Amino acid sequence: MQTLKNKTALITGAAAGIGRAIALRLADEGTNLYLLDIDPLGLSEVAIAVKTRGVSVTTRNCDVSQLSEITASVNHGLNCWRGFDLLINNAGVTYYGRTDQMSAEHCEHLLAVNLHAPMHFTRLLLPTLLSQPEAHVLNVSSFFGLVGTRKLAAYSACKFGLMGFSESLRAEYARTNLGITAICPGFVATDFFDSGLHGPDRHAPKQPPKWMLTSADKVAVRAVNAIRRDEAVVVMQHYAKLTHLTKRLLPGLIDFANHLSRKRFAAKVQTPPTAEERRFAA
Repeated sequence: MQTLKNKTALITGAAAGIGRAIALRLADEGTNLYLLDIDPLGLSEVAIAVKTRGVSVTTRNCDVSQLSEITASVNHGLNCWRGFDLLINNAGVTYYGRTDQMSAEHCEHLLAVNLHAPMHFTRLLLPTLLSQPEAHVLNVSSFFGLVGTRKLAAYSACKFGLMGFSESLRAEYARTNLGITAICPGFVATDFFDSGLHGPDRHAPKQPPKWMLTSADKVAVRAVNAIRRDEAVVVMQHYAKLTHLTKRLLPGLIDFANHLSRKRFAAKVQTPPTAEERRFAA
């Protein structure tokens, strides 16, 4: 996009973390904002901060796991703003734990928030985005949308799906005014992990090492630059770039590393005794 001043952006998950940081960064660029989140208090605090930047802002509570609320929020936004130039699909949740112990409810919730919601917001807003002189969709994916890892299977599946959705959209609308970017941060210093779902095999969410963390503000700066340049994929942090490159060039190396712990994992999984074994034990 040539300029962000006087544009209008819809941002999901805007009350905290990356969504909040992107909202403030866009406000500094003169972008008007329509902010959605399930946290009304957090939304109010972000709205106050945005108004000090001299731009217009509207907020609305929205549970993006519910299609009815997505549709109502989009219609409300279009009535308020008459159109959007930017869509930031940022809202997300995580789950850490063994997949065989994951409940159906947790699985459905992750799919609804991390994958279905961005698809529905984009689908509903494409007509207004395509009617603008220039427009952009930013999908906040993850390093784990490029490289899968243990105990994050459902989360990774959502983010891999979001990467495919972004790539397909970019191909479909390559000859139009619409740009598409997928940004893939590694670990970010937010409350994302503290608020994340976890399996029954864990008493608390797993926390990443501090040296692997970047700030939400750095992600926001990189995201806005990517919108300006219409970049297709942005991978942040050196370890994320190195691991992604290793997977592309030497895919067997990562697979080999994962299999090193197979025996240890197998020892943890106790196989129920057969009827014959129970008979001998008696």
